[in-house]
Amino acid sequence: MSKMTDLVRQQFGEGDVKRDAGLQTPADVERFDDIYYAGTSEKLQMLDVYRPKGANCPLPVIVSVHGGAWVYGDKDVYQFYCMSLAQRGFAVVNFSYRLAPEWKYPASFQDITAVLEWLMANSEEYGFDKDHVFGVGDSAGAHMLGLYSAALTNPAYAKICGFPVAKDFSFQAIALNCGAFLIEKGDGQDLTSALMGEYLPCGGTDEELHDISLVNFITSDFPPVFIMTCPGDFLKAQPGKVIGVLEEKDVEFVYRRYGNGANPLGHVFHCNIRLPEAKRCNDEECDFFKSFL
Repeated sequence: MSKMTDLVRQQFGEGDVKRDAGLQTPADVERFDDIYYAGTSEKLQMLDVYRPKGANCPLPVIVSVHGGAWVYGDKDVYQFYCMSLAQRGFAVVNFSYRLAPEWKYPASFQDITAVLEWLMANSEEYGFDKDHVFGVGDSAGAHMLGLYSAALTNPAYAKICGFPVAKDFSFQAIALNCGAFLIEKGDGQDLTSALMGEYLPCGGTDEELHDISLVNFITSDFPPVFIMTCPGDFLKAQPGKVIGVLEEKDVEFVYRRYGNGANPLGHVFHCNIRLPEAKRCNDEECDFFKSFL
């Protein structure tokens, strides 16, 4: 494990603890915790389900793919953000996945498949509307959700991506927050390029980087997508790399840039549910999803 991974885990962890200090499970949310979706012993292959209390069944579903630079994070870090989405009228699946460098690509994508297959198999028990499943992902999670959506909708990519996709499944729409959509070779000084050696089996060859860059695999069948960033996001240039492709392929999308020079916000600000800008962003994303119901 590199010093970079150690630093990410330490700094991201400290920031998330500070962000969520004092938050508790909302009184209007019911939760089902620590459900194994693959195997029976791996802590990083568990999920939670959150639902608004007293809601009729079935409910539209949001699957959250957490961020963390491919090396950090779990469902517990995202519980309050995901419960805030449940308060907006959704059943929310919040899951942990296997992290690099202990598990290289495509382990985390295999876990997404296992989660979606679990969702489909357990829809009656947890009141999931299988016909209305949406996805949210931020940072590395947005990268993963975008690529997984490409694999679901692009047969050519499905053959080369290295992971099986869930059968008879599709996202009705997705939200990609502060994500990375074109992965390029760097000098190792920026976070993304520095972590490719941790994440990819061959350390980030040209072929590997091509095959994990969403911009190369979007087709006209890609799901409708909400994309957002902010001035304080270190990946704020990334939406510009994918929007032209979405336009070329006639994919429906909404692009939002929150904050301004005086209030630049920051990377994945929407997870800090105390922020008014986070409320606005999460309201607009959920309204985007509801437009497909």
